[in-house]
Amino acid sequence: MTAASNRWADLRPRMISAAVMAGVGAVEIWAGGWTFSVLVVALTGLMLWELGAMTRPDVAARDDRPRRRPQGRLSAALGVLGALCLALTLVSPQEYASFLLLVPALAFALTARRDRRLSTLWAAGVMVAGFGLMALRNDSGTPAIVWLVLVVVVSDIMGYFAGRILGGPKFWPAISPKKTWSGTVAGWLGAAVVGAVFWQMGYASAGLILLSALVSFAGQMGDIAESWIKRRTGVKDSSNMIPGHGGFLDRFDAMTGAVVAVMLLSLLMPLPLPVGG
Repeated sequence: MTAASNRWADLRPRMISAAVMAGVGAVEIWAGGWTFSVLVVALTGLMLWELGAMTRPDVAARDDRPRRRPQGRLSAALGVLGALCLALTLVSPQEYASFLLLVPALAFALTARRDRRLSTLWAAGVMVAGFGLMALRNDSGTPAIVWLVLVVVVSDIMGYFAGRILGGPKFWPAISPKKTWSGTVAGWLGAAVVGAVFWQMGYASAGLILLSALVSFAGQMGDIAESWIKRRTGVKDSSNMIPGHGGFLDRFDAMTGAVVAVMLLSLLMPLPLPVGG
């Protein structure tokens, strides 16, 4: 197999998996309501389960063999805890939401982790992202979620192709060796185009163009942060559940960074988010 074919070897499984996920996501975004919330809660639980599995310590038994089962059950329990806490935010008074979102992060902080601080921060980010997706869908409607998904997806696609075609200097080689400056900047430009389209369609003001580029950057930082966890814990993928993409944490790391950025920015200033029914 040539170097050129190696470069594109993962494209077919990535495209097939992306098409399936896009189809499911499109249906749920359009439907909204409790079905969208169920999807977000389930994804959040799966991501926390993967995070727990990635960062679990190697606890040796007396015969020096790793005790995988107890740690595996703990990882699953962390995922269930996250999903349960996120689901409770839907039915609990608003003042309890912040506490519920921090409970899984506290669980990560209090259990043995291979990288406790980083995994605790990521657990909090995953919970905030899940809550943010549901809040955006409920408060701003379908256009806001479609815009956010398109910003992340277009940024990823532009970065993927620009990085492999143009190459060039690495963006942060110590943490994410595959990312290039050409791919990074292409992602910003692609996201800005998405914002411009929504502006021209009358869903938001021109400020969405800049916001889209900022959210693209936040998504890229989410991707890099997850790469940092994998590098520090010595794993290649968060799991093998999605062909061509690894695990759910691998696929939605950029979305996590993007939604967290939107949530934090919304606390500081009004955002020109797309609105509609």
